[in-house]
Amino acid sequence: MSILEVKSIRKSFGHVEVLRDISFTMEKGQALSIIGSSGSGKTTLLRCLNFLERPDGGVIRVGGETLFDADDPATQKEREVRKKRLRIGLVFQNFNLFPQYTALKNVMLAVELLAREKPEYRADRKGVRARIEAEAKELLTQVGLENRMQNYPWQLSGGQQQRVAIARALALKPDILCFDEPTSALDPELTGEVLRVIRSLKSDDRTMIIVTHEMGFARDVSDHVIFMDGGVIVEQGDPHELMNNPKEERTIQFLSRLSDGK
Repeated sequence: MSILEVKSIRKSFGHVEVLRDISFTMEKGQALSIIGSSGSGKTTLLRCLNFLERPDGGVIRVGGETLFDADDPATQKEREVRKKRLRIGLVFQNFNLFPQYTALKNVMLAVELLAREKPEYRADRKGVRARIEAEAKELLTQVGLENRMQNYPWQLSGGQQQRVAIARALALKPDILCFDEPTSALDPELTGEVLRVIRSLKSDDRTMIIVTHEMGFARDVSDHVIFMDGGVIVEQGDPHELMNNPKEERTIQFLSRLSDGK
């Protein structure tokens, strides 16, 4: 069974159709990269999957459960959508950390807020909070920040802040973790450290969707690549085959422009 099934997703802003009939599936443990020029709909697609934007049409299923069906109002109730958002995590381009909290607190915060709604938190607040803190420390260690847990965002480099953001997303234990151009705000040296973390997550058999302009990274880490243009999927397939032998003229133009450094 597919871990993710996306069927005929559509999204418009006013009269501008941003996504048109987007359909694909993923298996558990796969890494999917989405490539394409700015404005092709890549970020909007991730925001629809995470329900930060509500699709105008289509179906989204995770693990066989229908999270969204444009024809079924029951899947669109706001309270239910907030819960379903946890199934698909999203790491943003610009970190979005809370500046008033340490790296450790940034990772713990959302998990603790969710835990407060459960009976076990009221019964054993200290114990639950200790477990949340231990898991947050483990995640920060996993992304190479074991010595930066008590630092505030302003005391961290851009790459370190992005790694905190990755740990924060992992703390919520999503079925699928999405990255929206996670290195676009970083210089080349810091880009490398973030990409290394994402590679390590791939080795942990996590299911990931990565919007990226790093073509070499997309080719090496992905099981599947989608090329988008004008709100549609122009071409998709094996990353080496698509990037070395693209079949669609628009894909050829896009990759040629990148290789020419234009």
